[in-house]
Amino acid sequence: MDNSLTQVFFPGTFQDLFSTWSRLDSGEESKKPLLYAGGIEFNREQGKRTITVPENIISLERMRELHKITRSERYLEIGAMVKLNQIIHLGKIVPEALHRCLLDIADPQIRNLATIGGNICNPKRRLGASAPMIALDAQYELRTAQSSRWISASRFSSVHGPLALEPQEILTRIRVPLEPWTFTWYRKFRTPGSNELGGGILFIVKIQKNILSDIRVIYSGRMVLRERSAETMLAGKLLPLDKKETKAFVEKWKAYLSGFDGMEIAVFPGENGFFHPELAKSQILNFIDATLMHISD
Repeated sequence: MDNSLTQVFFPGTFQDLFSTWSRLDSGEESKKPLLYAGGIEFNREQGKRTITVPENIISLERMRELHKITRSERYLEIGAMVKLNQIIHLGKIVPEALHRCLLDIADPQIRNLATIGGNICNPKRRLGASAPMIALDAQYELRTAQSSRWISASRFSSVHGPLALEPQEILTRIRVPLEPWTFTWYRKFRTPGSNELGGGILFIVKIQKNILSDIRVIYSGRMVLRERSAETMLAGKLLPLDKKETKAFVEKWKAYLSGFDGMEIAVFPGENGFFHPELAKSQILNFIDATLMHISD
């Protein structure tokens, strides 16, 4: 390690956590303590033989409150330190959209280490849990030393800008509605010619008495994308959808995506190492078009 004097703290309560955090955080960016959950993103960034670590690490492993899973008639509540595989292994009580997206994250070894909170709070990209949380109208509990608040997943991971976390604020709990959806489709994109992962797109629908009562389409990669006005166009339509309706939906998404020209919406690199937004756009549109064909059949 570059710094042999690194200190690791293991708070067991929120009082201990925020007291330690406040004491160690001088405000200087380079000396901020690292909040350590599963350690996946931290280890991914260690590309050198010598591991670089901050002076102070605050491990959340002993925060028992963050490891809890509870279920009510309407909600599944998951602590931020719950591992991805723990959620997957809950079985049928987990909404299909969330189950599918988590199952497609890395491999079982990584999912045994990665936490749901760490996946949601990645500051550089929107990982696999973001899309289902937004689609399912999940709520996040955020805490500081003085207060707590609930925020919707969609507001937490907005299209533009950073995550909605205040200084010395932590995600503590995720509340996922258990409302049933009729069909779920999900695809994780990969760079052509390789196994390198790109973004992922989730498509869920609710059908009642042959009417498409609700529809959600969420893409997550470098950013989260959702065209709400396109969803409104199809909500309430009688099935099967006609070709004009499906074409209008795809065109609405195409126009929406054109507003992101030159932006890094994809996770995977294109030619010369630069991110290739056009490749991501074509994959998104092809998936939406193919899924609408399933609904219309």
